[in-house]
Amino acid sequence: MNAFRDYFASLDMTAMLSASLRLVAVLLCLTVHETCHGLAAYALGDPTAKREHRLSLNPLHHIDWLGLAAMLTLGFGWAKPVPVDMRYFKRPKQGMALTALAGPASNLLLALVLMLGGRAILYRSPDTAAWGWFYAFLMIAAQMNVGLGVFNLLPISPLDGSKVLFAVLPDAAYMKLMRYERYGVFVLYALIFFGVLDGFLGRAVSAVYNAFVNLIFY
Repeated sequence: MNAFRDYFASLDMTAMLSASLRLVAVLLCLTVHETCHGLAAYALGDPTAKREHRLSLNPLHHIDWLGLAAMLTLGFGWAKPVPVDMRYFKRPKQGMALTALAGPASNLLLALVLMLGGRAILYRSPDTAAWGWFYAFLMIAAQMNVGLGVFNLLPISPLDGSKVLFAVLPDAAYMKLMRYERYGVFVLYALIFFGVLDGFLGRAVSAVYNAFVNLIFY
């Protein structure tokens, strides 16, 4: 028993709490992102996501464990893609673009909502440790949502931004690119691995995050 107490006392509880908050924040932003993809597709006439129980805020319905680990350790990751059948859309290219856009748009909107909560805590709540940790969680989650939203708007297949960009292409070119979309992930990983996106992406995320902070807090 004494050994157990000594081990427990040696743990860095602040680091563990910070890691837990980060994990919850990641689950929140990935779950909202994927659920909103499914909701957009369903609103446009595609029942596939609903049929496969992806219109849910239960993280277990969306999480890819390897992608979750990558996001926690490397700063980028992925969830299980929401299945979409564009044949259900009246205007397939436009429907796919709107479905894709719903994910990053939901993250950016959620970031604003989280910051509003942070503002309320900052100016209205008692100055206690519990409220301080809750404020920290809201701001961590807001930053992650901005990062995920901006990252997915990049026009690189298979990110959501590519589907928005592809929508302006002629039908033949669009279908050809969609057939080869799965290979784009290797290009994306190469760009990430060699740091090609680091400077641009970091500046873009910082610019959006700082704009949101200025809008909400000042």
